[in-house]
Amino acid sequence: MNLRLIFRVARVVLHLLQGMVTCAIVFPWIGGARRNDHVRRWSRQLLRLCNVEVEVVAGGAEPLQQAMIVANHISWLDIFVINALYPCRFVAKAEIRSWPLAGWLVEKAGTVFIARGSRRDLRHIFKGLVHSLQAGERVAFFPEGTTAPQGSILPFHANLFEAAIDAKVMVQPFALSYADARGERHPTVDFVGEMTFVQSILAILDGPPVTARLHCLPASDATGTHRRELAQASHDAIAAALGLVPLTAEAASQASH
Repeated sequence: MNLRLIFRVARVVLHLLQGMVTCAIVFPWIGGARRNDHVRRWSRQLLRLCNVEVEVVAGGAEPLQQAMIVANHISWLDIFVINALYPCRFVAKAEIRSWPLAGWLVEKAGTVFIARGSRRDLRHIFKGLVHSLQAGERVAFFPEGTTAPQGSILPFHANLFEAAIDAKVMVQPFALSYADARGERHPTVDFVGEMTFVQSILAILDGPPVTARLHCLPASDATGTHRRELAQASHDAIAAALGLVPLTAEAASQASH
């Protein structure tokens, strides 16, 4: 590991520790608006330390303050890219808890974890999501359920879309992509296969600058619709915005993280 990479890793670790202190000491005493301000600033600083610049795609829809946000899933960076612009209460897979430092941090920042295949978890989380949405929060999750390599998009799981229907809120898709200096898909961002969180962050820190692009798409009214319709409409909107063709079932199982 070269000195430049060691220095970058040290700065990221210190920033993660600073975030943990803020979550432990400050968050219990402040309201949601101030907490979102902290999350936004902290996420922006983390991305700067990782040499990631965030860009909102011009001509997109206005992001809603109260909505269920759904996005395609490429990397662990996705959560922080969205939070750097529009802080959300996230639903994420339980494996994220095991990430060094970052797992504890995103949990304390309000992320809700769900175990794969756990119907009891799903029922419990579903009630919490409806409550959060009705309380005016912006709730986000990745309907693919796992990461996919850039240039592809997996089928969307429909279960959690039911929370938007029950809460009577809009569903707004976000399309995420990562580009290099030439505007092409960035070579080190994909977080798929057997790659670990540590391996991924080292690859990004040691790689070329990243431009993270977020495209806010028009929202759909969940009232009177079926969750599968919402899931498919969101999937198709994101795929169209990114110019993607969905993976086949066999390719999806091989690519998932």
